[in-house]
Amino acid sequence: MTKAQKTQIIKRKFLMHYGDAKTELQYSNLYELLVAVMLSAQCTDKRVNLITPALFEAFPSIHLLAQANLSDVKALIKSCSFFNNKATHLIAMAQKVVQEFQGIIPSTQQELKSLPGVGQKTANVVLIEYFGANFMAVDTHVFRVSHRLGLTQAKTAQKTEEELVKLFQDNLHALHQGFVLFGRYICKAVTPNCKDCFVSDLCKTKKNFKPQ
Repeated sequence: MTKAQKTQIIKRKFLMHYGDAKTELQYSNLYELLVAVMLSAQCTDKRVNLITPALFEAFPSIHLLAQANLSDVKALIKSCSFFNNKATHLIAMAQKVVQEFQGIIPSTQQELKSLPGVGQKTANVVLIEYFGANFMAVDTHVFRVSHRLGLTQAKTAQKTEEELVKLFQDNLHALHQGFVLFGRYICKAVTPNCKDCFVSDLCKTKKNFKPQ
C-alpha cells in the first residue's frame, strides 16, 4: 500500500467517524470562542469551560475586556495554566481589536495572528471551528495521532501542519476536529484504547510523540 492510498483510507475513516465533530470548548459567539481558544493553550478544554462562565459574565464583550483591570482578569482565570501571561494577552488582544478593527474580531488568519497572544494554531482553531475554514491546526493530540499513523515524521507542530495539509488537501477542518477527539479519547498518550480504534490496522507505533 502506498502512502497516498493509506492517507485516503485514514481520511475516509476519520470523516466517517468525525465528519460533524465540533470543539468541546463552550462558547456562544466569536469573541467567546477566541478567548476560550487562547485560554486552552497547554490547558484542558474541561478546565477552560470551568473558567469562562465567570469571565464572560464579568466581561461579556470585547470592549469591556479591553477596559479590564489586569488583576481582575488574573483572578478569574488563575486556575488556568500560565494565567499571568494569558491575562495580559487577553486584554492586549481586546484592546487591539477595539483600536485597529473597530471592535470586530477579524476573520482571516493573518489578521488574527496580528493579535497579541494569537499564534497560528490559535488562529487556525478559531477559523476551523467558527467558519469551517480549510485549515489544519496541530496540537499535542493531532501531533501524536499523525505520527502514530505514520503520516509524518516532522519534529515540530508547524512542519507537521504543513505535511498534513499537503497530504489531505481538503476537509481539513473536520480532520482536525477528528484527530483531536480521537487523540483525546482513544489514541491517548500513555494508555491508548486500541480495542476501540478504527485505524488500528494502519497504526505504526504506540510511542508517545511530542513536538520539539
